[in-house]
Amino acid sequence: MILQKSIQEVLETARIEDVVGDFVNLKRRGANLAGLCPFHNEKSPSFYVSPSKNICKCFGCGKGGNPVQFVMEHENLTFPEAIRYLAKKYRIELEETAVTAEYQQEQQMMESLFLVNQFAHDFFQQQLFDTDKGRSIGLSYFKQRGFREETIRKFGLGFAQADKDALLQAGVAKGYSVDLMKQLGLVSQYDRDFFRERVMFSIHSMTGKIIAFAGRIMSKDPKQPKYVNSPETEVYHKSRVLYGLFFAKKMIRQEDVCFLVEGYTDVISLHQSGIENVVASSGTSLTPEQVRLIKRYTNNIKILYDGDSAGIKAALRGLDIVLDQDMNVRLVVLPEGEDPDSYIQKVGVNEFKAYLDSQAKDIVLFETELLLKEAGKDPTRRAEVLTQVAKTIAKVKNPLRRDEYVKTTRELLQVDEGKLLMEINRLLRKDIEKHQQKEELDEHIPAGLYDDGPPPLPQIPEYQLTNGDEFQEKDIARILICGGDKWYDAGKKISIAAYVLANMEDLVQYFDNELYRQVVLESQTALSRQGNISADFFINHPEKKLQELALQVLTSPYEYSENWEKKWEVRLNQKFPEDNFVNDAERAVKHLRFRKFGRLIAETQAKIKGLSAQEEQQLMLLLMVDQKLKADRNALAKELGIVVIK
Repeated sequence: MILQKSIQEVLETARIEDVVGDFVNLKRRGANLAGLCPFHNEKSPSFYVSPSKNICKCFGCGKGGNPVQFVMEHENLTFPEAIRYLAKKYRIELEETAVTAEYQQEQQMMESLFLVNQFAHDFFQQQLFDTDKGRSIGLSYFKQRGFREETIRKFGLGFAQADKDALLQAGVAKGYSVDLMKQLGLVSQYDRDFFRERVMFSIHSMTGKIIAFAGRIMSKDPKQPKYVNSPETEVYHKSRVLYGLFFAKKMIRQEDVCFLVEGYTDVISLHQSGIENVVASSGTSLTPEQVRLIKRYTNNIKILYDGDSAGIKAALRGLDIVLDQDMNVRLVVLPEGEDPDSYIQKVGVNEFKAYLDSQAKDIVLFETELLLKEAGKDPTRRAEVLTQVAKTIAKVKNPLRRDEYVKTTRELLQVDEGKLLMEINRLLRKDIEKHQQKEELDEHIPAGLYDDGPPPLPQIPEYQLTNGDEFQEKDIARILICGGDKWYDAGKKISIAAYVLANMEDLVQYFDNELYRQVVLESQTALSRQGNISADFFINHPEKKLQELALQVLTSPYEYSENWEKKWEVRLNQKFPEDNFVNDAERAVKHLRFRKFGRLIAETQAKIKGLSAQEEQQLMLLLMVDQKLKADRNALAKELGIVVIK
C-alpha cells in the first residue's frame, strides 16, 4: 500500500496544466487554459484548466477534477494506478507499507505471467522480422494485407515457426519457467509449442500489457482450425477483453462512437487508415462485460459486419446485450462478400467513411425489416415477428425511446399500436417478476456465493432542487469550499470556515438539502481534527457527490475581461469574489438566518392556529416565541436592507 505521505507528495507536485497538456492541446484563456474536451466530441472548446486551483472541468459534459482524477478518468486507472502514473511522470519515489506474504506472492505471480507473455511477444516479432521463413511467410502475409511496418510493430504482430519447441527452448535459455509457459498456454503438457506455423496477433490489456495471443494458420490444412487462441488464464478472460481497445479508447471518447467488427485484421486495417475508434470481440459472441467496457467511453456503438447472412445474424445475436446496457446501437451492413478490411482496401478511406455514415441503420428497425422480409406473407411467422420485435423493444431502458420504437415498428408491422404495447408490457412485467423472485432468493443466499460477484448497488437518483432555502444553503457550501481556508480575522487567527460554522451551529438541523448539510458537517469535522479546511479537502473527498459539488463551485467558464479597464476605463466598484470572502460570508450567514427565521415563524404560527382555547398557557408561550422571532428577523432585515411585508 502506498504511504499517505507519498500520495500527498504526488498531489502537491502534479500540475493540472502539465497532466492535461499531455492529452489535450490547450490555449491560454485569461488566467485559465482551454481546449477540446477529451471525454466527448465537440467542435468548440468547453474544457477549462485552472492552474491556480489545480483543477479542470468540461462545461459540456461536466467531467473534470484534479490531476489524479483526470488521469483516472482519461486512462481508466484505479486511484493507486493513477498515483503511480503521476509519480513516474514527476520522478517521485513512492514509499509503500509492507504487504502480506500471500499478497506479495500473488502480485509476483501476476508480474511473472506478464513478463513471460512479453517474452513470447518479443520472440514472435523477432521470428517475423529476423528469420528467412518469418519474412517470406509471415511478413509477406501482413504486407499483402496492406499493413505497414510501424503498424505491425504497434499491434505486436509476429510469426511462430513450425518447429515443435522453438519458443520453449528460447524461454528456457533465457531463464523463464516452463510451468509458467504451460500455465499461459504457450507450451503444451507434452513440452511442445502451442502456436506453430502461424502468424501471431498479440492481445493487450486495458493498460497495454500483453495478456494473450491468437494465431492464424499459414498452411492449407483442413484438419487445423484457422485461428487458435490462448486459453483462459489468471491474466486473460476472453469474455472481458476487446481486441484493440487499448489503442482505440482515446478516439472512442473523442469521436463518441465505437465501431465493433469481427476480426483482428479488420481492427488493424481500419486503425491504420485513420479510423482508430474500432474494436473486435476476439472471435467470441459479444458479452455483457465487453459491452460495459465500451460503455465506459461512449454510449454509441456501430456494428460493422460482413454482408452475408451469417454476419448479419452475428450482429443481431448481440442486440439484446447492447440494448440491455442502454446503449445506442446502429448496424452497417457491408456489400455482399466484403468485410471491413477488404472493403476499405477496395474503396479507400473517404468512400468507406461515407458508406458508414449513409448506411448506418437503427438496429431495432433493421431487425424488424429483416424478420418481416424472411416471414413474407405467412401469418404465423409474422405473428412470431411481432413477439420478437416486442421482446427487443422491451430491452430498451429509456421509455421515450421505447415509445418511438413502438410508433415506427407498428407501421412496419402493420398492427395496432395497442397490440404491440400489450405484448411489450407483458414482457416487461415478466422481467420485473423475474427480478423480484431473484431478489427474494438473494435474501436467503449468504454473501460470497454469487457466481459473478454480489448484485449491483441500486442507483441513487440525482438530487432535485426544491423551492426551500437551497440557494442560500448552496451559497454557504460554496463559501466553505472555495474560501474556508481564507482569514476572516487574521489577527485573531479566525478563518472564514471557523466564522461560518460558529454562526451556523443552530441552523444545520434546518437545512433542506442533504448535500449542503453534509458540506457543513464535513467542514465541522475537518476543522476540529486538523484545524483548517481547504478546497482540496472536498476535491479529494472519497464521496463522489462532494467532489462534483466542489468542482462545480470552484470553476466557471467566464472571466473578467481586462478590456473593461484598459479599453473602456470601466472599473469594478467592489472586490473580485475570491478577494471578498469576509463580506460574502457575513452576508450569506445573515441571509440564511433570515430565511430560517421566516420558516420558524411560519411553523410557530401554524402551531398557534392548531391550539384550542383551553390550551392558554401553551398559547401564551408560543405567542412570546413568535414575537421574539419576529423582532430578531426584523432586526436582521434592517441590517440586510430587506423590507418585511408582514
